[in-house]
Amino acid sequence: MSRTIVLAILSVSLGLVALGARSLGARAIENQAAKTSDAAGAGNVASLSEADRMAAQHQHDHPAATPAATTAPAQPVTAEEVVFGDAKGQPARGYLARPQTPPAGAHLPGLIVIHEWWGLNDNIKAATRRLAGEGYTALAVDLYGGKVADTPDGAKQLMGGVMVNGDAAIAVLRAADDFLKRQGAPKIGVIGWCFGGGWSLQTALEIPQGIDAAVVYYGQPEKDRARLERLRAPLLGLYGADDQGIPPAAVHEMEATLKQLGKNAEFHIYDGAGHAFANPSGTNYRPAAADDAWQRTVAFFKQHLKGA
Repeated sequence: MSRTIVLAILSVSLGLVALGARSLGARAIENQAAKTSDAAGAGNVASLSEADRMAAQHQHDHPAATPAATTAPAQPVTAEEVVFGDAKGQPARGYLARPQTPPAGAHLPGLIVIHEWWGLNDNIKAATRRLAGEGYTALAVDLYGGKVADTPDGAKQLMGGVMVNGDAAIAVLRAADDFLKRQGAPKIGVIGWCFGGGWSLQTALEIPQGIDAAVVYYGQPEKDRARLERLRAPLLGLYGADDQGIPPAAVHEMEATLKQLGKNAEFHIYDGAGHAFANPSGTNYRPAAADDAWQRTVAFFKQHLKGA
């Protein structure tokens, strides 16, 4: 066999080995993505591309306080840092707020509050106090293990950490539901913004027997019909027409599926508003849309958690 033929055979063989290695690498990435999706219980929340989409929406953003955080509660409230349960062997930590003078002899409805992609920062704590001022025991969960971000890159890293360990996040949310029940909450709602909006939806799907109302501020839509079938709680979705990360078409698709399934779901898409238009933190705030969304949120929880 000539030297030229031998070299040609070696070249082809090495090429096939390299192709096989690349294929194995691609399969490993796909398997990791699948594991991530399964761990979170929802491919849309745990998608590896979700952090990239959020980073694109927040690339020039920073966690400045917005009117959602700086508006005073409707009544005086008390608040404290708490360890509210155990989540897969780790303490579940959060921020608990409630009215300073609750109604005598009555248990308040509970709210699980899920932070935006910046983390459980002072702005989310302020928004939690504002929600408590509407007459709720409001528990803001910490899905970042005590860390907060002040840059988009930092937030992307923290969000990615939750995506690869989604079962831990679900454990924290289940612990929050259990805690509010132990506090005597007759009904429990969930609310979240951005990253937290996606988890608000997934909380309603993962704990269908425990959630009585869910508000989703521009959270990633769920495409899986079987998962949406699990929804029992009334759902309020609030989205921006100019959101490039979560386009209205995806929202309409989820809305149509929920209607086909006979679910109680209401959606509002605001013209001139992009992603994070009502966040407690950030520079994308749009006052008119955010104010309307807040009024709808208050009325929605009042109707479904207080029966008024």
